Amino acid sequence: MKKVLIINGHPDRESFNWALAKTYSEAAHNANAKVETINLVDLHFDPVLKYGYRRPYPLEPDLETAIEKMKEAEHLVWVFPMWWYGVPALLKGFIDRTFLPGITFKYQKGKLFPSKLLKGKTARIIVTADTVSWYNRWVMKNPAINQFKKGILEFCGVKPVKVTYLAPIKSSSMQKRKNWLLEINKLGARQA
Repeated sequence: MKKVLIINGHPDRESFNWALAKTYSEAAHNANAKVETINLVDLHFDPVLKYGYRRPYPLEPDLETAIEKMKEAEHLVWVFPMWWYGVPALLKGFIDRTFLPGITFKYQKGKLFPSKLLKGKTARIIVTADTVSWYNRWVMKNPAINQFKKGILEFCGVKPVKVTYLAPIKSSSMQKRKNWLLEINKLGARQA
């Protein structure tokens, strides 16, 4: 039984992101995976890493629980909108507060790169946006995806990291959204 953790980074419970996270969860559960979901908006934590890595900042209980769930999971599914070619502040704050030295990576004396503490895990990033994919890829160079995939997940050892980019959301028809939900259902059924 595969252990799947879905992290929903959209703060609006009525957003399409919530429907995507729910669809993936239900499909994975129906395929006999052990599935848990963290809706970041439900957590109580200060999203500001006040001292950087200079001095420790105590983790709130919700963050401690989230870290344990991430460590236990085999497959991480991140669902979030791309806003201003980046991730929402809530998700960025969650990453800043949980992807810490000794938790997701560890500095190595005399070495350029830290050791990766999330090795053995895989991930799926489901990104929604209003920017058409060709513009995001060729003109903007995939900033949110590159940061999240390479600068965060792969940096900490998560591989492979696959991406599903759904856009444009704002002008999408109900039929298009149904098709996207069917696509996410198939991914959830395979825990891919």
